[in-house]
Amino acid sequence: MTWRSLVNHTLSSLFEPPCAGCRRRLLRPLDGAVCDDCWTSLRLASRPLDQRHADHGVDWACAVDRYEGRMKEIIHALKYERRRSIAPPLGELMRISGSRLLEDADIVVPVPLHPRREYQRGFNQADDLARHLGLPVVPLLKRVVFTRSQVELPKEERHANVKNAFAFRPDPRLVLRSASREGGSPIPDPRIVVLVDDVATTGATLDACATVLKRSGVREVRALTAARVVTERR
Repeated sequence: MTWRSLVNHTLSSLFEPPCAGCRRRLLRPLDGAVCDDCWTSLRLASRPLDQRHADHGVDWACAVDRYEGRMKEIIHALKYERRRSIAPPLGELMRISGSRLLEDADIVVPVPLHPRREYQRGFNQADDLARHLGLPVVPLLKRVVFTRSQVELPKEERHANVKNAFAFRPDPRLVLRSASREGGSPIPDPRIVVLVDDVATTGATLDACATVLKRSGVREVRALTAARVVTERR
């Protein structure tokens, strides 16, 4: 038995940490907060949910899967239980599912939290996920209004709740065209931006962010989320 196997066995036996997806005891807690069975079930079930928006701030949107079942439990554990080890593998699933959105994009922009909410939570889950997508992460947005949580509101009130809640935050890296001469990699003008968040519900927050980016000169805004709330049509 290797030292890692021994530590995994000891931690699993003593503390019985639950999997974020199925709540069964993790046999290898050093490997993360989600068991292999849950990750495999997401990979097998995941068919990217693509959407083309003709009359929204977001031009294209993609999510790994629906916001239900194990995916919902995993995202809840990331956000509210602070199990941040979930972000790397979940971000990798987003990178694979959203490959078409990412392949010719310039940068990714995480949807920001209000400073008060980020302080309360201790981190921004959208930023954690964005850092595993393979593109430069540039925080071009800031949240300037502390709004009620979208999940607390009915659908018809969500767009009004986030209207004017975001503002553009210039980043000096986007104007330093000679960065490559100083040994760094130049970041192109943000012609195509991919917004990143954990969940899309009605799309109100993503559209509000996209509107700010387009007013600031971005040509096309795409959205990539881990999950999307899907309402079945009757």
